[in-house]
Amino acid sequence: MASAKALISSEDIPGTYGLRIARAIKDRYDYFIKEGRENFFKNRMIKYKSTVYRVNLPPGPPFFPETQAIVLLDSKSFGVLFDMSKVEKRNLFIGNYMPSKKFTGGFRMLSYMDPSEEHHAKLKKFCLDVLNMNSHKWVPEFDKASEGLWAEVEKDFSEAGKAPFNAHSELMLFNFLCRCMVNRNPTETDLRNDGPSCVKKWLALQLAPIASSGFLPKIVDEVTIHAAPLPSFLVRKHYRRLRNFFYATEVLDTDQNLGVNKEEACHNLLFMVCFNAFGGLMILFPRIIKQIVQVRGQLQRNLAEEVRGAVRANNDRLDAQALKRMRLVRSTVYEVLRMDPPVALQYAKAKEDFVLESHDARYQVKKGELLAGYQPMAMRDPLVFEDPQQFTPDRFMHDEDKGQNLLQYLFWSNGPETDEPSIHNKQCPGKNIVIILACLFVAHIYLRYDSIDIDPKKSSSRIIFTALNKATF
Repeated sequence: MASAKALISSEDIPGTYGLRIARAIKDRYDYFIKEGRENFFKNRMIKYKSTVYRVNLPPGPPFFPETQAIVLLDSKSFGVLFDMSKVEKRNLFIGNYMPSKKFTGGFRMLSYMDPSEEHHAKLKKFCLDVLNMNSHKWVPEFDKASEGLWAEVEKDFSEAGKAPFNAHSELMLFNFLCRCMVNRNPTETDLRNDGPSCVKKWLALQLAPIASSGFLPKIVDEVTIHAAPLPSFLVRKHYRRLRNFFYATEVLDTDQNLGVNKEEACHNLLFMVCFNAFGGLMILFPRIIKQIVQVRGQLQRNLAEEVRGAVRANNDRLDAQALKRMRLVRSTVYEVLRMDPPVALQYAKAKEDFVLESHDARYQVKKGELLAGYQPMAMRDPLVFEDPQQFTPDRFMHDEDKGQNLLQYLFWSNGPETDEPSIHNKQCPGKNIVIILACLFVAHIYLRYDSIDIDPKKSSSRIIFTALNKATF
């Protein structure tokens, strides 16, 4: 790390971009193939002895010219990504590029807008109002959805002695979100049960430049899906089905549109439900299961005892009041989000020249420079979290003041957990609902089972249950 003496003055940021195309391709090769994402950031932090440095990030030339970034890997420097007085987030939602607007009906989505843009406030308020409109439905609808999910999983388990989770979970999530947010059940429309597959195909093409195909060799990914933007016409029919479903919802026929025309509101509604909510939760739920099971020992029993005790104390009802009693459940969810957030990278551009501070150095940042924070490392900052690489389920519940202090360094929602989404920031509109749903998800597991187990050979994103031990106490 830089010396403490460096705090008294600005200094040059370590690292280099090298020759524009050649070095960008080399860095991209290291990122995707040679080192992998985690080691890519970690190795350069060690090399430069700094949590702040310059490097080329994918995607890269020739079709993605913007690659040069200042990487932020500690909690103090990372916080500048949410300071709207110093940075802007225009067109930086999923990386240093924006997919074609043809993927979203010709409209630029709220997620790609900066709060300084006038239209941002209208669209953000529309999204916040949609989420709040049916807030009374979230818990009872999730109860029904969860019952159906585990019934399907148990059916598979009884037939084969093991059961896949993801396909059942994704169908449950999509249908649940649509029923809650737009008052429409996809299974009763022309969309039927095809919603998750339509969404995943649509997402895959937009994320292809920075993602893995999951089945091709890495070097083949590099010369195919990473080489150039993929055309939207490949998923046009799938997106049209989604658009027609959302356009027919009653949400768009109310006064909630706030001056946004119906077609634009429709595409933003679709984006919020499918990209933001469904896309995030379908990643988060498997990670919750994986982390809990990997702990082994007493955790599952402790969760079961807390959940059942809270429900009994609440007249056998699982609702918001019961959730308030589940401190270990909530802390476990926070810890999953700290260790393995659904979105790993956050981006912003400097609005002006300013001095960027890490724990032990100050750096001069110039207007227009791209900043990229890697969340898993920023949220494992050893100067903030004890045993930062260790999954500690009760980390956020030991001491109320200490736990609250740690929450300001939990950045999974595009802002600190201690902040609230508003029209003036870029924090996820559904931040609080995500926490509630994640806690409900854990609670339903341990109302139903004493413990669960999974196939450890599968990746963190794919869950195969090998044990479902029904509740006995």
